[in-house]
Amino acid sequence: MKIVVLDGYTENPGDISWAPLQELGEVTVYDRTAYEESPLIAERIGDAEVAVINKTPISKETIDKCPNLKAIAVLATGYNVADYKYAAEKGIPVMNVPVYGTDNVSQFAVSLLMEVCSHIGHHSDSVHAGEWASNVDWCYWHYPMIEVSGKTAGIIGLGRIGTNTAKILRAMNVKVLAYDRHQHDAGKQVAEYVELDELLSRSDFIFLHCPLFPETEGIINKENIAKMKDGVILINNSRGPLVVEQDLYDALESGKVAAAAVDVVSTEPISKDNILLKAKNCIITPHISWATKEARERIMNTTADNIRAFIEGAPVNVVNNSARI
Repeated sequence: MKIVVLDGYTENPGDISWAPLQELGEVTVYDRTAYEESPLIAERIGDAEVAVINKTPISKETIDKCPNLKAIAVLATGYNVADYKYAAEKGIPVMNVPVYGTDNVSQFAVSLLMEVCSHIGHHSDSVHAGEWASNVDWCYWHYPMIEVSGKTAGIIGLGRIGTNTAKILRAMNVKVLAYDRHQHDAGKQVAEYVELDELLSRSDFIFLHCPLFPETEGIINKENIAKMKDGVILINNSRGPLVVEQDLYDALESGKVAAAAVDVVSTEPISKDNILLKAKNCIITPHISWATKEARERIMNTTADNIRAFIEGAPVNVVNNSARI
């Protein structure tokens, strides 16, 4: 079995092992191939039977150029990077990693909130720059310090990650509201389900934990921002296109939104002219909520399990079977 990994660096920059895949066949690993359509993609797949990808796209054209391709394994949960519908027509299963980072994505979401409220990194930098040593007072702060306890958080999307984030917030004495089309018992134990407009109007903090669907794209727009409390704080480490970035910029500049912290943006890597780079009170991190070593090891092991199951004739975590598309 020939297996080619087209963009392995973000999954494994050298601190974990490719051994779980290497046990399954002849493995070729490329750190990077392309993040947009390129002839190099098909060239590197060659006669391999399994292509392993993270963000390198596999299009209809690439599939047609690789007649030996039998399966596509995605080192992530999202799988739109592959033309999964055409792959299904060709009998090629596309397999993803549905659960691997619930704890660390929730941890990161709450960490973003705490950074907005306490500005720990900024003040540490100021101390290292000598400001505390030369200060006339025994302490100082550059931003208002915000107490989280007693506030209300609204979570848009109460799946596994949203539910886990709600548990953390509840432990911090934060009341949690949730908006989700699909309600479940675990969610009801940690949050009060409400309609979107009520969540927007009551929340001091708003977390985005919903998938990117046509109905959620641009859900944070000027109309919905107008329904929010003055001085609301927005946290997004789900998907960048959930936010209309120009509308968020305008709200940050006016103070309607007091602060935002995002781990995702509309185009990644971020474009140099992204309007949020110019916004005040906006923390931006480079899509790293998922990237703990522990989570990446789970991705590696699940991907190996997916390929092994495919080899054995009973593929799992297939996103493009007839019941899914």
